Amino acid sequence: MPLALILSSHVAASRVGGQAQALALSQFRCDCMLAPTVLYGRHPGWGAPGGAAVPVQAFEGVLDGIEANGLFGLTDLVITGYFASPEQVRAAARAIDAIRAAPRDGAFSRKVRVVVDPTIGDSGKGLYVPQDVADAIRDELCPRADIVCPNAWELQRLTGQDARQPRDAVRAAHLLGAPVLVSSIQRGDEIGVVYADKKEAWLAAHPRAANSPNGAGDLLTALFAAAMLEGQTVSYALARAVGGVAETITAANAWASPELPIVAMGARIKQASPTVRMERLA
Repeated sequence: MPLALILSSHVAASRVGGQAQALALSQFRCDCMLAPTVLYGRHPGWGAPGGAAVPVQAFEGVLDGIEANGLFGLTDLVITGYFASPEQVRAAARAIDAIRAAPRDGAFSRKVRVVVDPTIGDSGKGLYVPQDVADAIRDELCPRADIVCPNAWELQRLTGQDARQPRDAVRAAHLLGAPVLVSSIQRGDEIGVVYADKKEAWLAAHPRAANSPNGAGDLLTALFAAAMLEGQTVSYALARAVGGVAETITAANAWASPELPIVAMGARIKQASPTVRMERLA
């Protein structure tokens, strides 16, 4: 079975960040190691989250323990998300380098895949991490990524180019120098996700939900990463990942759930949705 290392937040009572991604990846028989950057009680959108950032010495100690157990060479997937300090970001970058350099005897995959979700801000909220954290993610993690997974606001922040519409997002994505999966793309009454690399570009769009719990972007990243591990085509991976997110949001609204019902969705989270419309952009 594949093994994933998630470097992101642990939020006890909200289905966001690293904990949400670990729950989603378990549906794909992917074991997860979560090295938390913060320990919160709830998503800050609900109010004071409780808990605190993990000191960088403790964060590095967690990574040291994982490495000491011989697991860097068995890691098939690294996902990075929310960071509380630039020191944590630099520690994550060193861990990625060490994982890539480790012998892979016995690993599930031939090589590790690094997925960077530059969790720095959003439209209407602006930057919600310190500037030095955002700069460190841009400078230290994005260049190490096999795929970068920003929302449209984050992509615009990283590139200085408008990314709100599908073809604008493709042009901005090409400036990052790596494949990009960009969420929160607007098109009329739809909301969508664009994938772009040097060879192809796709849009997966679906009707905008009236309400969407926090964590949809985290879930999207995990579902697309799972398809990468499986070796799926880009179009299938995108359709299934966006479908899984759309179906989970629909279920949350139907069940009046304030959080994404990732566990309750079970295997349904792995399925494409008939509400998702695919469009080839390049």
